Amino acid sequence: MFKSIFEYKEKHRPLNQIDESVLSYILKFINPFHENTRILDTSTLFNFETISKPVENIINLRKINYFPDLNKLFYVINEKLYNGGYFIGCVEIYEQRKKHVYNKFPPYTGAPFYFLDFILNRIIPKLAITKKINLRWLRTRNNAVSKAEVFGRLYAVGYEILDFREINNLLYFVAKRIKGPLTTGAYQMGLLYKMKRVGKNGKIINVYKIRTMNPYAEFLQSYLYDKHSLKEGGKFKNDFRVTSWGKFLRKYWIDELPMLYNVFKGDLKLVGVRPLSKHYFDLYDDEIKQLRIKNKPGLVPPYYADMPKTFQEIMESEKRYLLAYEKSKLKTDFVYFFKAFKNIIFNKARSS
Repeated sequence: MFKSIFEYKEKHRPLNQIDESVLSYILKFINPFHENTRILDTSTLFNFETISKPVENIINLRKINYFPDLNKLFYVINEKLYNGGYFIGCVEIYEQRKKHVYNKFPPYTGAPFYFLDFILNRIIPKLAITKKINLRWLRTRNNAVSKAEVFGRLYAVGYEILDFREINNLLYFVAKRIKGPLTTGAYQMGLLYKMKRVGKNGKIINVYKIRTMNPYAEFLQSYLYDKHSLKEGGKFKNDFRVTSWGKFLRKYWIDELPMLYNVFKGDLKLVGVRPLSKHYFDLYDDEIKQLRIKNKPGLVPPYYADMPKTFQEIMESEKRYLLAYEKSKLKTDFVYFFKAFKNIIFNKARSS
């Protein structure tokens, strides 16, 4: 065992340019000098593809922003790892990119340059039309990504996040391979998207909304549930998946306007329990699950009539509504609609 990080770096020349804080962080999880660990400093997928047999750990010292297809990168690395193996990488996320751009230019001039950077390196590479154009400058852009998107893509392809830390204005992450490489297929990157939700009789339905979270955020539900407790209203505390403009859209229910299409289509009714993802649905008690799937979900939930604070109170509120609805459908929906309307207009109840 070497006595210091300096001796590590002197013994293993591929790492002698690494900042000591980065190396110290890596050493908390793996031995980067083990013969079954591969260390790269590359933005070329080919260098990962040429790893001839599975290894225990892969470290890439180059930030992943330069890879045009992160899913492909994570897929290939997954193929090269044993199950339980570690992938350690780094990325420049939005907040770090913004700090870098603002520090690069004179005071009060950073905002327009950051806006231009956002358009060139975030919006354009993700447009359907530009994805079809095989231009070198689109393939080699220093793409802007969020922490939620990177972590979501990792979970979607077969990893779990063990840890992350900001070092030298980059976000370093430790991901563990928990299953074989998965193909996520075509993914919705647009502003309007459809969500898989549990409907009547347990049928999975498509519910339409305006995007308020970063892409791939839905793959992080189990991660957030394990790492963060639920706040009042049954939402996650510290939910980094929601964008800044998404918070505004949620506050005034603008994101839910496309759900009116689901009402007209017949998948939802005007008043009723909210349509839930499979993950959220599985958190409910069995009794309430059975009550829920007897009827269509709704656009205006009993939450806005009762304003429960905890997840347990939300379940109790929905149970009261569902039992009352079984006895008198029209009367129950009428009463709950006007209670919700009163809380929204006069008590400033807001979506979050």
